[in-house]
Amino acid sequence: MALKILKPTTPGNRGTVLVDRSELWSGKPLKELLAKKRSAQGRNNFGRITAWKKGGGTKHKYRLIDFKRNKTDVKALVQRLEYDPNRSAFIALVQYADGENSYIIAPNTLQPGMEIISSDIADIKVGNTMLLKNIPIDTLVHNIELKAGKGGQLARAAGAYASVMSKDPEQIMLKLRSGEVRIVSPLCKATIGIVSNLDNKNVVIGKAGRSRWLGIKPTVRGVAMNPVDHPLGGGEGKSSGGRHPVTPWGKPTKGKRTRNNKRTNRFIAKSRHGKR
Repeated sequence: MALKILKPTTPGNRGTVLVDRSELWSGKPLKELLAKKRSAQGRNNFGRITAWKKGGGTKHKYRLIDFKRNKTDVKALVQRLEYDPNRSAFIALVQYADGENSYIIAPNTLQPGMEIISSDIADIKVGNTMLLKNIPIDTLVHNIELKAGKGGQLARAAGAYASVMSKDPEQIMLKLRSGEVRIVSPLCKATIGIVSNLDNKNVVIGKAGRSRWLGIKPTVRGVAMNPVDHPLGGGEGKSSGGRHPVTPWGKPTKGKRTRNNKRTNRFIAKSRHGKR
């Protein structure tokens, strides 16, 4: 997919860069693979806001994606590529030999008419899913399971991938794009290739209205507030805050380590921060 640079006919179009989606399916998604989706607006299951500045946005339905790819040894034909409003990557509609339809994360270079398969051992071909123990070293993979049978959890966003660094009977070492080296079971599955929509990182929103369509609300800087509203507020003139960035409740932000999951530390062979 290429980038689409809009002509500056309006102030909102000036500088706007979007992904050209003219090659994608322009019709409606498959009805049987849709589900209702209620906007959480940044709230958790208790109704408390945990992700700020979220809300509104265009309504859309959720596409049921097959992250597990557990229909083994059944060939599937790629019907079409589609846009998914719920994720940055494109999705592909595939039809299995027995007539069942399914949505999958579309890897880069996957085209309608191509044949893919999920199996313990398969050809090293874009779109094929297989066990990590059977994937050669230095192969780029995505939609990687962290627990066998749970479904892909790693490398699912646009342009994401991981590289198989080393293999032994007990563990597989994967290098992620962040630089982190992760240890995964050889019985976990992964899909060959890089996730589609590589140009997503080059998109320039262009105007505030488009952010609102995406459910992103405006953000007010702490230094622009009064002292009663934010620790960085107040001061004479345009002050910079006078301390390191903090939340409205005084907790450090922008760089402070918040990871506290010691249970999974043993699966991280090298941290993305370079200290392990």
